[in-house]
Amino acid sequence: MKLGISAGAFGKKAKIDLDFIRHAEELGFDSAWTAEAYGNDAVTTATWILANTTKMNVGTSIMQMPARTPAMAAMTAMTLDHLSGGRFILGLGPSGPQVAEGWHGVPYGKPLTRTREYIEIIRQILAREAPLEHHGFHYDIPVTGEGTTGLGKPLKSILHGNPALPIYTASISPVGLRCAGEVADGVFPLWMNPEKPELVTAHLEEGFAKAGGGKSFENFAVCPGVSVVIGDDLEKARMPAKMNLALYIGGMGARNKNFYNDFCKRLGYEEAAVKIQDAFLGGDRGAAVNAVPDALLDELFLIGPKDRIRERLAAWKSAGSKGLVGMMMIGTSQPEALELVAEEML
Repeated sequence: MKLGISAGAFGKKAKIDLDFIRHAEELGFDSAWTAEAYGNDAVTTATWILANTTKMNVGTSIMQMPARTPAMAAMTAMTLDHLSGGRFILGLGPSGPQVAEGWHGVPYGKPLTRTREYIEIIRQILAREAPLEHHGFHYDIPVTGEGTTGLGKPLKSILHGNPALPIYTASISPVGLRCAGEVADGVFPLWMNPEKPELVTAHLEEGFAKAGGGKSFENFAVCPGVSVVIGDDLEKARMPAKMNLALYIGGMGARNKNFYNDFCKRLGYEEAAVKIQDAFLGGDRGAAVNAVPDALLDELFLIGPKDRIRERLAAWKSAGSKGLVGMMMIGTSQPEALELVAEEML
């Protein structure tokens, strides 16, 4: 199993801790991953890391598809792939309706249809077998109709791309996971319980079957996010992760359209998921945080004294040995956490 590090940080100021990332690179971490929401972008930060490292891969988890045309995403990926010597991984996601429509000002549309079309267009561009042409629900290339000049024509990229450039998608819903298994080379489920991998892998296998061609976990990467916090005071160490889970389960989406709330329920915490969301949407974030079960944290994350974390890593090792997890994307601010996980897993 490979190790990645989450390098995306949201806040009032864009910043990347290069010393921390270089430390991960020295420890043998395979990759670093940047992110975007409605502030800093994922591409600039990925470029910054690629320019300041020498061995590790760098990917986006994720570039928001509604924010860019597929051709723009392909241009960015090809350029970074060339300049980095093949160390860039393109991670994509549909984001959510609040961000797509409320920030980027474009219709959310059909996220799975967008994902299929987007990746199909990028693969056409990378393959460079013929001038680009696509006529789908979301994208019409060359575009015609009202407001166009009628002068558009199919084009080939001037830059020669790598058809094998890996493309990952972010998903945690059953339909999204099936789509990822069908059209992508890897997936970011934000969370995963290594002792209940079937909540993710069963849907991916359905996508593999639809794709055909021998697609399997041998040629597909499952990359869950795993927060790691070392601390002897367990309650104190758990608090940042509890706050994060409360935000996602309670407020990352509308009441009836929250993929993370749904996943919490599939993990077996339906009552807690309802309480967290009710409190969060009701404006009581403290109650939402307090409603996050400690058992849920222990299923998803590595928190507590070092020996406790070592014990929990056994479940991840088992999932990795079965080929069900290709990479753990470690989220931490502690150098000693990087060192502990590397010592146990690499």
